[in-house]
Amino acid sequence: MRNDGWKRFALKSTIARAPQKVAATYFALLLAWFCAMPLVGLAQDDAAVKGKIVALEKAWNQAYKAGDTGALGNLLDDNIVLINDDGSTQTKKEFLDSVKVSNTQEQQVAPESLTVYVFGNTATATGVFRATGVENGKRYVRRERFVDTWVLKNGRWVCVATNATPILHQANS
Repeated sequence: MRNDGWKRFALKSTIARAPQKVAATYFALLLAWFCAMPLVGLAQDDAAVKGKIVALEKAWNQAYKAGDTGALGNLLDDNIVLINDDGSTQTKKEFLDSVKVSNTQEQQVAPESLTVYVFGNTATATGVFRATGVENGKRYVRRERFVDTWVLKNGRWVCVATNATPILHQANS
């Protein structure tokens, strides 16, 4: 008789705890869902930022090709670090002045590759671009690998650092 009562108690106890287990499972699933939702938002935000940076990179290429210093000035932070292919640096003003007085006629500036990485309010764009044009009466084709660093400042993405290095050997490109 004693064993029979114990079995009934164990069965009642198990049945009584079943709703608690179900509630705990639902709570765990709900908690996991709430924790995962910001990550989904971040992934969507990253995609939007990547699209924005790609558009800004294209705008930079077109503004440079057109010699549009106003458009370039809007893309570049006032304290941008510009590193030239010879290792020299330029301020924003020096760069914009060099675009105004250039003896170069850019005919095409086109990215061959472009990858954007997002780190919160900072993004880096890396890739290769090809520039063709005429300089001092001579045609040229130039390929360069670049790294641009963009920062979201006051609700607007601006480039704070840029470096382009000529690609001299095709095998390494």
